[in-house]
Amino acid sequence: MSIRPVLRSVLSKAPWRRLLSTFGKGVRENQTFGLPDGRILGFAEYGSREGKPLLFFHGYPSSRLEASGVDELARRRGLRVISLDRPGYGLSTTQPKRTIMDWPADIRAFAEGMKLDRFAIIGGSGGGPYALACAHALPREMLTGVGLFASAPPWLAGAHHMSRLQRAMCFMANNTPGVLSAVIRVLVATVKQIAESKLGQRKFDELIEKLDREAGLHKPQAWESEEAEAKDKKDQRNFTMNLLVGEPMRQGVGAAVHEAKLLSAHDWGFKFEDVGYNQVWIWHGVNDANAPIVMIEYLAKRLPHCTLRAFSDDTRFTMFKRLEVALDDLFPEENRKL
Repeated sequence: MSIRPVLRSVLSKAPWRRLLSTFGKGVRENQTFGLPDGRILGFAEYGSREGKPLLFFHGYPSSRLEASGVDELARRRGLRVISLDRPGYGLSTTQPKRTIMDWPADIRAFAEGMKLDRFAIIGGSGGGPYALACAHALPREMLTGVGLFASAPPWLAGAHHMSRLQRAMCFMANNTPGVLSAVIRVLVATVKQIAESKLGQRKFDELIEKLDREAGLHKPQAWESEEAEAKDKKDQRNFTMNLLVGEPMRQGVGAAVHEAKLLSAHDWGFKFEDVGYNQVWIWHGVNDANAPIVMIEYLAKRLPHCTLRAFSDDTRFTMFKRLEVALDDLFPEENRKL
């Protein structure tokens, strides 16, 4: 199995990690919450401390740090973004045999404990199915909005639409989880080894810049000295590596293996036709190779109250620039205040 598509796929989250200017300077990134059953949920907060709450569900495999890039945008809009680690990722306790439908109960306990009477939810990539589960299971009065941003697709729409790599991971997750565990461990070790080599660091920097250009985030930068440039790029690599493998694999690869099985299942634990929340937003790139638009359209057609915004020129790597559109939809009042 080639590491290149895996690395590129995970680094598609790169736009979410644009927080280097504030990284480590007071952002509440390493908080925990105790659940009634004794487990711990890790979470980070970004944006305005007193703003309207927006719960962010990270992709696969990832962690609470994935939402770091929304800090500035959330501040401007008066939003309090709370990004949670799912069980087994980052700071959150492992939950053996968990299902997608176990997540809404954790969110309800978290919201009640944090005194969040009403809140919006956005699920990015692998967090999309969990956002939809909350739309189905949580009391409607708790939610102010629900959205799926570049979401993982329902495999019920047809596994043949997915890439060979994704189908191989699905097969291993369901039939040989030990093999998938070994594969992921090798990939993690390889990524770390590459990142530590001089050639790897140069290629890593080039790849990050390329992805930022594709996402419309690249801006020419003038450094005061070669030392300042080297330090900035090193910080960039360290932060990206922590986002890429540090926090997601902090507790090992078990969560990634188990969730590969959950996300590729034909049954997420509920029928799409039974999701009564009004309304569910979906924002998706038509050219997203990781989550083919035909599968997302399959989902949207079966949700009773759904608006799909399909962006014809976008891929998984360019969707970040559409985040403002998503926030406009979820928080129209905040949009009018700008």
